[in-house]
Amino acid sequence: MSSYVRPLINAPVFRDADGGVINYGNRWHGSPPEDTYSVDTHPERFAPIHVVADALIAHLRETYDVEVDEGVEAAADLLRAELQDVVRAVRIRPNDPRCASLTMVFTAYPGIHMHAGLLHDFYYPGCGCDACDSSWQAEADELEQQVLAIVSGNYRETIERGLRPWVDYAFTYPDGASSGKSRSQDLPAQRLKDAKPILRALPNGWRSWPRSASVS
Repeated sequence: MSSYVRPLINAPVFRDADGGVINYGNRWHGSPPEDTYSVDTHPERFAPIHVVADALIAHLRETYDVEVDEGVEAAADLLRAELQDVVRAVRIRPNDPRCASLTMVFTAYPGIHMHAGLLHDFYYPGCGCDACDSSWQAEADELEQQVLAIVSGNYRETIERGLRPWVDYAFTYPDGASSGKSRSQDLPAQRLKDAKPILRALPNGWRSWPRSASVS
């Protein structure tokens, strides 16, 4: 069981035009109004995700046998890096090549873009528009869940066979699983080529991160 604990966060409160508190994550019952699509009224509501990501980085640094590189240039790990929006980037590399590395990129939006392993990026929030109605708590939950799955060896990347193979990922959690796939032709060709022999040598997925000697 992980020793990670989410830090206490004094989250801001946002109000609508009538002065009522906006209950993000529970605004719509049924389909959202048409005029809420592509509208992002309070992106600053996601700022606490930066606090959560910072706490996760500190936890990983202190708990596991890793190397940590910090600098905006680490954001180039993202498959589709947009460096003009980057305010901080941290790469965490386990000292075991059979373990998936993580790069967390803090964006001015604010949000977190995470590169995990070799061929996958994840975004928190995935979409911040009013129609999607995501809350910072839900995004932080997913970030924590996925990071902890990666470090515990419950993350897998797979390149299917064929001329234009699908590239898959899968997380396994204590209470379930999640997965997804993308088209190989949408990924950088050299990264795909370099990843193939590495992932084929890991048929059961990435290994769990080794713990630091100070906490093992």
